[in-house]
Amino acid sequence: MESQKKYSPTFSFECYSPKTPEAIANLQNAQLELASLKPDFFSVTYGAGGSTRNMTFETVLDIREKTGFESVPHISCIGNYNDEINAMLQSYIDNDIKQIVVLRGDLPSGTVGYGQYQHANELVEFIRKQTGDHFNIEVAAYPEFHPQAASPKVDIDNFKRKVDAGANGAITQYFFNPFSYYRFIDHCEKLNINIPIVAGVMPITNCTQLVRFSEGCGAEIPRWVLKQLQGFGDDRESIFKFGVDVVTELCDQLLSNGAPGLHFFTMNKSAASIAIWKNLGLDKRTIK
Repeated sequence: MESQKKYSPTFSFECYSPKTPEAIANLQNAQLELASLKPDFFSVTYGAGGSTRNMTFETVLDIREKTGFESVPHISCIGNYNDEINAMLQSYIDNDIKQIVVLRGDLPSGTVGYGQYQHANELVEFIRKQTGDHFNIEVAAYPEFHPQAASPKVDIDNFKRKVDAGANGAITQYFFNPFSYYRFIDHCEKLNINIPIVAGVMPITNCTQLVRFSEGCGAEIPRWVLKQLQGFGDDRESIFKFGVDVVTELCDQLLSNGAPGLHFFTMNKSAASIAIWKNLGLDKRTIK
């Protein structure tokens, strides 16, 4: 973890592009509430296969305009070809967007084939060739290993390819066991990977949803956490309070051990992220 302690911590929120008028209104309310905490930036996801490509761009501009904070678009390989990628990059440049999150992305149901590139390192390399150092490029990291990786070694080798291609930093998939993150950082240090690797954080508010997401992305829910959540049944208030306590403790441990920041997957909701944020005292931090 030593290599991570040299970076000033950053704190950010991730949203997804809304698709209905009601979802748009919900996000706009949430983003204003989250903006009151003065994050370093918001990020906006890119739907499977680029399904929310236009909405990602519109949402990024809307968040920046309404909150005054930097908003960072995700871009993925899936479903994109060079002409489309170049057009997106130029739109970002024209709108003074200087940070992006580059991912492989997920194939939408029923789709065959990826697009121009199959791996995120290839897209990172292409963006660097096209735009030089204009963008600060963030990529994904998997402390508990990508669910499709053949082995832990293959997974971390894939991560190193993204770094070598020109990534400036990384944001992890969420996890609940801090030692998986510490071990991942130790492996990175042995491979001379020295970029900041920010911890992804998933607030716990819904047991069924958390189990579904975790099965899909390979995140392990500790047995004691899962059993406690299941024991609450439909008691949403107890689930919320317990989830806030568990994730606050996790974040506190990560920051105390040198994690260079936290990135909250908000699911376009604000209450849990705000509660955790305030528990950590981040609302009182000095903004540089």
